Amino acid sequence: MAGGGSGSHALGLLVRVIVLSRLKRRLRPRKDTMPHPRQTSEHQIRLAALVAALSLATDLGMGQPMEQALRTCLLSINIGRELRLNDEQLSNVYYLALLRFVGCTSDAHEQAAQVGGDEIAHRAGLATVLMGEPSEFMGHMMRHFATGSRPLTRLRLFAGAMAGGTREPKRSIALHCEVAQVLAARMGLRAAVGQDVGHVFERWDGRGLPGELSGEAIPIAARVVAVTRDVDVFHGLGGWELVAQVLRRRRAKAYDPSVVDVVLDRGESWLAATRDESVWERVLDVEPEPCIRVAEAELGNVLRAFAEFADLKSPFTAGHSLGVARLAEGAARHAGLGESECVDLRRAALVRDLGRTGIPNGIWDRPGALSAIEWERVRLHPYLTERMLSHAETLQRLAPLAGSHHERLNGSGYYRQASGPSLPFPARLLAAADAYQAMTQERPHRPALAPDAAAQELNAETRSGCLDPGAVRAVRAAAGHPASQRATWPAGLTDREVEVLRLIAQGHSYRQVAKHLTITPQDGRAPHRAHLQQDRRLGARLCCPLRHGARSHPALITAILRNGVYPRCHAGVTNLC
Repeated sequence: MAGGGSGSHALGLLVRVIVLSRLKRRLRPRKDTMPHPRQTSEHQIRLAALVAALSLATDLGMGQPMEQALRTCLLSINIGRELRLNDEQLSNVYYLALLRFVGCTSDAHEQAAQVGGDEIAHRAGLATVLMGEPSEFMGHMMRHFATGSRPLTRLRLFAGAMAGGTREPKRSIALHCEVAQVLAARMGLRAAVGQDVGHVFERWDGRGLPGELSGEAIPIAARVVAVTRDVDVFHGLGGWELVAQVLRRRRAKAYDPSVVDVVLDRGESWLAATRDESVWERVLDVEPEPCIRVAEAELGNVLRAFAEFADLKSPFTAGHSLGVARLAEGAARHAGLGESECVDLRRAALVRDLGRTGIPNGIWDRPGALSAIEWERVRLHPYLTERMLSHAETLQRLAPLAGSHHERLNGSGYYRQASGPSLPFPARLLAAADAYQAMTQERPHRPALAPDAAAQELNAETRSGCLDPGAVRAVRAAAGHPASQRATWPAGLTDREVEVLRLIAQGHSYRQVAKHLTITPQDGRAPHRAHLQQDRRLGARLCCPLRHGARSHPALITAILRNGVYPRCHAGVTNLC
């Protein structure tokens, strides 16, 4: 079971208290982080696209297919306009629909322990009964609670879940609300959005959770979104007929009657337009004016909120993404990468673990060995991250880099099992930074390694062909370790320039080299037109086959080896290619 027991629960709760207190201390609202009206400057970014990408992660964390929050958002805006809500109310509806479950990582560890390991399946099952009558809820719990556990374990877990009554659900909602408020402020959203998260489980008749509000005292955004999320769930299960049955049964009990009446009148046609294709662009198009924008310089604050959201998934990953981002950026600067590459690497490091939300904590927090099937699920998380980021135009360029943080030079990584030249140098830096940071943090199956021990493990990964030597040197330096013996190249060549030669030697064109290494085509010509020509004999003998188009692997490898373009402290062709 995933870290079960009161000790695990206490650990998770303590970590979250510490993390939230740190988030609040670091949060410094500034003028340029508050909502911006629509502007034409190219340095302004639509916040809606960023939040929509994050909503894909919350979908998976709740056991729903990606884009459920987007469909809920689209339906909510349609309802809000039929109800003649003002622009501020519509904006709150819009962002609450996208961020309703942004607190889903905050209690994932504890919930997994309570239900036998798979909190995602548990949440998916609860989706149909959360706003139902108590008899519906109890019937579901008795039939489906912790069904993957042994009978006695299931009975013990069920008794524990029921013993506290509504105390635990209320605590969970309060935690979700607190996390939502912090993250919403970090992203520059109105405080009302985060506050409304705490009211989305209130019922019209006052019998909801936390049970403090009823009727029109419940914020209108919460009343609308409570209906639309359920409508999407039931529409997926049984179409419009089932939706209509549930709406009529719960009208004036769980749901606001005015919202129900609008959906019964117009909902069938609205839903028909959302099921067969992506609604991404349509959701962006319906954002209420003025659209909220953030400055390019503030994108880091938004992505930092994404990192904090991902790291809350487990007490073992608190602060992990921020640590990787600092380390990766420092390594990039030490390796001499350009400013834009350093910024992109830091941003990719912040968001690379969003896909973790789609994997149950019973897997992430397990102290023992994982099964083959569980490992396959783990290997999916970089893919999920990449798919989420690829939707938002601003984040698309980060997607391949973020999705490659578990790749290895020898092809033993995941999810693509990419190797060698197909891994650009920033991806190698990110892999090394992620590995080092993970080693220095506690994990369920091992204690944290001391920094020196982690550095030695990185060296071992280099010797085994998993990690790039230059990337490891840069990460070690960024982490404050003394410089290790470095391979020296003749004619003053840098590691970056020799990497260009490696790719050219394998038959790549200058443009292909630039794509692999994220440099300009002109930089791909630099090694043999600059440093190599510092030594005329070396330059003439090596550049001759290049100028005459002899890019074949054998010709260039021979030319390179004859002229000693390989590390003097290494031997063998394999170290070059």
